[in-house]
Amino acid sequence: MRRMIKAAALAVLGAVQARRVLAVTADEQLADPRLEARARGLSAQLRCLVCQNESIDESNADLAKDLRVLIRDQISAGKSDGEIMDYLVSRYGEFVLLKPVFSARNLVLWVTPFAVLLLAGAAAWRSRRDRAVAEEALTPEEQAKLKDLIGS
Repeated sequence: MRRMIKAAALAVLGAVQARRVLAVTADEQLADPRLEARARGLSAQLRCLVCQNESIDESNADLAKDLRVLIRDQISAGKSDGEIMDYLVSRYGEFVLLKPVFSARNLVLWVTPFAVLLLAGAAAWRSRRDRAVAEEALTPEEQAKLKDLIGS
């Protein structure tokens, strides 16, 4: 049974990897390997707007293919990586970036996880401290009775 599960998991993983390899078709690729590497690097940084959890380099969606072709066209036209990224961000918004840029507009998105962790830690510390203070306020007889009630 375990072997079958392992084999199925490997088959699924292989299919996913094969799908990623097949995302960029031969007709999209540039003849110059350096320019193609640039295009692959850029497309790996951009989110597929259809799939949303993978890059356009990995996606088989029609929009992802259109964006890959657009990137290669702009590279062939002599545009820099920055110009291409700026164009795509201006057209689709920052959501198209797999790794958003730190800016004042999205400061809340960057700070919120740390603030939540800090607040949760402070709440846990305060709860533990309050519990310790409450236990110290009990007489030894009350503490024994409390332990009996709690069962510890």
